[in-house]
Amino acid sequence: FIFLRHHIDDGLKYEYLTVENPLELWQNLNDKFEHLKAVVLPKALNDWAQLRFQDFKTVSEYNSTLFEIVSQLKMCGEIITEDMFLEKTYRTFHASNMLLQQQYRLHGFTKYRELIGSLLIAKQNNELLLQNHESRPTGLAPLPEVNATSSEFRGRGRGRGRGSERGRGSGRNRNFLGPRNNNSMKWQNPNTKQRQKWRNPRQSSKDEQTQNKKGNCNRCGMEGHWYRACRTVKHWVDLYQASLKENDKRI
Repeated sequence: FIFLRHHIDDGLKYEYLTVENPLELWQNLNDKFEHLKAVVLPKALNDWAQLRFQDFKTVSEYNSTLFEIVSQLKMCGEIITEDMFLEKTYRTFHASNMLLQQQYRLHGFTKYRELIGSLLIAKQNNELLLQNHESRPTGLAPLPEVNATSSEFRGRGRGRGRGSERGRGSGRNRNFLGPRNNNSMKWQNPNTKQRQKWRNPRQSSKDEQTQNKKGNCNRCGMEGHWYRACRTVKHWVDLYQASLKENDKRI
């Protein structure tokens, strides 16, 4: 009785406020709403007849609407079996999915929930397939990672860009860096200054003139190589540079 009084509609509380016997209250409510089945049943039967799987965008929306109609039919005393669930779904597939409908029939589902579960799984797999297909055009390789590309370029630059005896590699690196790169001088041929000196002898420095006259390296003082190609050990270079600063100039 407390449950009925608590959940009864506000419009009916005043009507049955004086009823104290729970059996009498239940009978009064049954007499008042017994005709509701006769009102709901025609509409529920019409909704069931018009229900089509192809009219819904998702499987979840179709499933929710289906059980809403079935609940009304069961309240009115109508019995809906598993075969009726399955046939309603199979027969209302879209015409373009005729082959798919036949495949589901051949699968031999005996319960409606098994069919719905299979449809939900297929829908999810189709969405993933479309996402992977639209991520990039067909036949196009994925873009390489940034770190891999930069490390590969550094490795190639170190192997091909040094010295004048590297063949075609040095030329490629110079063309790639271009004149806009401030570090392009690192990749130039060490004989570049010599060519410039032959073209413009007045612009050569005193150190270069001394080097050309003596044929010695300005770094270590030895003959047979240029300053840029010097590989003399550092402590020998320090001794030579310190000796140049002495007054007697004895090397």
